[in-house]
Amino acid sequence: MHPTARTASVAVALTMAAGITACGSSGGAGVAADKKQTLTVWAMGAEGEKLAEVAKVYEDANPNITVKVTPVGWDVAHQKLVSAAAAGTLPDMTQMGSSYMGEFAELGVLEPVDTKTFKKDAFFPAAWEQGVVDGEVYGVPWYVETRVLYYRTDLAKKAGISKPPTNWAELQQAATAYQDKAGTQWGLHLQSSGLDAVQSFSPFLYSAGGSIVADGKATMDSPEAVKALKEYATYFEKGLSNKSFQPGYEVLTDFNSGDVPMFYSGPWTMTGINNDYPDLKGKWAIAKVPADQVSASMAGGSSLVVSKDSEHKEAAKEFLSYLTDTKGQEDWFKRSGDLPANISAWDSGELAADANFKIFREQMETAQPWPVEPQWTEISSKADEAISQVTQGKASAEDAAKKAQSAIEGLVK
Repeated sequence: MHPTARTASVAVALTMAAGITACGSSGGAGVAADKKQTLTVWAMGAEGEKLAEVAKVYEDANPNITVKVTPVGWDVAHQKLVSAAAAGTLPDMTQMGSSYMGEFAELGVLEPVDTKTFKKDAFFPAAWEQGVVDGEVYGVPWYVETRVLYYRTDLAKKAGISKPPTNWAELQQAATAYQDKAGTQWGLHLQSSGLDAVQSFSPFLYSAGGSIVADGKATMDSPEAVKALKEYATYFEKGLSNKSFQPGYEVLTDFNSGDVPMFYSGPWTMTGINNDYPDLKGKWAIAKVPADQVSASMAGGSSLVVSKDSEHKEAAKEFLSYLTDTKGQEDWFKRSGDLPANISAWDSGELAADANFKIFREQMETAQPWPVEPQWTEISSKADEAISQVTQGKASAEDAAKKAQSAIEGLVK
């Protein structure tokens, strides 16, 4: 999982923007791709380590290119990118989380993507949209993730549940049955409050057809968003989910013990269960998000961008192509476990044969990206506050949404 870092505000970045043009060295044709050169790349978290392996393979096939990969922790990534943008020292290429894209595009430090080389139809729609700002494409999708429902199949049998829930009514019935008949402490884990509670809320929001920002306008108080807030709150009102939020909480501990029989999470959790809880083998499964209007979840992942000031744009484009074409994406999945953004990479091998990966692929088809807004971290924090208000019984869904709507309207660009 790749959390949203909030170590520096967008406001700080925007005040730096005035000095960026003067600091940069953009201009001219730059170095041709076939010339001897060094390509600098930043990648975050575990991806930074794995990308260094790929870079060595690429260098062997392209001896004129040295790829210098610098791993950057997600906890400091935003601050480092802001500082580098202000100083005109961004690397030639960098990995960029979806929550950063609007901010750095607005700063004017990203090179537009050559859409003749990188085709929209090659990628999942939600992944492509994460790189589009005001109609211009700035990021090439690298890998994707979305959330699905994890559930205990052995406890489902005790609860009299014969199939995974497919809609909201069935989800709440299952949560109740787990408690009443299988003796679980909770029915479904949902985050009640705190940073990024909006991620936990997103399967409800998007399945109801809601949004937080759409078409450049705040939509937090739409009927669909309010409906999702009401449904989310019922789990806390009925004692099906824990009202207490514990920072750093690890749901797999309670999933293993049986205290939590259902929760939403991404593909990395399959690895966590298999590696850390081998006794759960054969006792769990995943399913698509239970639907209201549609089965929909949030789309996450990362894109790759090129610095506008880079003197190595042509070499960067070729390395980008290598990383995001079908073979490159298949190789990256084998090395990292990250799900490919390129759809064709799913057509063979484990991704095509494994039943769980098929579920993730289906969920990605309807997944919704967060809006690409320069002040998204501030916007999402207002949604977090609304979620906390309703789960703690301090405000109705209508009042919490109305308050968040007013705050978000002043942040939308």
